[in-house]
Amino acid sequence: MEYKAIRFVKRPETEITPDIFETVTLQTPELADREYLVKQTHISLDPAMRTWMSEEPGYIEPVAIGDVMRCLGVGEVVESRNPDFPVGSRVAGVSGWAEYVLGGEDWQIVPPELPVEALMCVMNLPGLTAYVGLNVVARPVAGETIVISGAAGSVGSLVGQMAKAEGLRVIGVAGTDEKCQWLEEELGFDKAINYRSANLEAQLAAATPDGVDIYFENTGGPIQQLVFDCMNRFGRISVCGMISDYNRATPAPGPSWVDINLKALRVEGFVVVDHYDKAPQAVEMLTSLLQGGKLKYRAHTLHGLDSAIEGVNLLFSGENKGKLLVAL
Repeated sequence: MEYKAIRFVKRPETEITPDIFETVTLQTPELADREYLVKQTHISLDPAMRTWMSEEPGYIEPVAIGDVMRCLGVGEVVESRNPDFPVGSRVAGVSGWAEYVLGGEDWQIVPPELPVEALMCVMNLPGLTAYVGLNVVARPVAGETIVISGAAGSVGSLVGQMAKAEGLRVIGVAGTDEKCQWLEEELGFDKAINYRSANLEAQLAAATPDGVDIYFENTGGPIQQLVFDCMNRFGRISVCGMISDYNRATPAPGPSWVDINLKALRVEGFVVVDHYDKAPQAVEMLTSLLQGGKLKYRAHTLHGLDSAIEGVNLLFSGENKGKLLVAL
């Protein structure tokens, strides 16, 4: 059976351009023992993809030239020689930009009744990332103030709602007035600030009269220094991502280490793949918040495999509104 896939054929110099991909037609393989074939229904587009395209050493091997572009996916088992993954099972795991993929032993069977948006926006890597960055790295205390960059994104929006549930004052930073309105009116953030505002520094100071105890860093950019200057002593900075630097040839300079010393700050980066053992605790918390109506999410869904080629750049322009998915 023929199917469509998108291969990664050239490393980007800075920005992701369509010519680094190639759409091809492939044949589904004959299954070996314990293999199974998945017809994907949705794939996830994530900022981490930009780091996977680089040949620089990272937390996982870069995508090899000529390989199908890597992603997270969900779909249905349509053929199987693996009794652990019978035909009809709904599964999720690390896959590729393709209509059909071979599932792996590390894939998970997921409940068929769970909406795909809840699965991809909350119960998959965004939820685990938010849980680890907030509760394992930052270790919040009720009454503290947290500032979240990229707050309207898939991870940032979950971090803010989890922090509210834990009794924190939550300040979000986003790139449009519409996103800020969504954060305040729908998700219950105490304040949301548009980082494109002319008076950004004054707005941040007004929103954090008692300083900042936790900074959840998703983006980098000018907001980083402004938040850093507001950090209280013994503050924690949880570094989840630096999306504004992913397409830059030279990363922007960071804050002074003198203040890290004098304010006794703790700055800790993390990569979610190092914390899969925390998944049971994360799922328990996320499920409780979902069932209690304390966790909302939204998906920005593109349609058709080819839409991924241009659509991935929505992550870097800030034009996506919610978790970016492709429906196949």
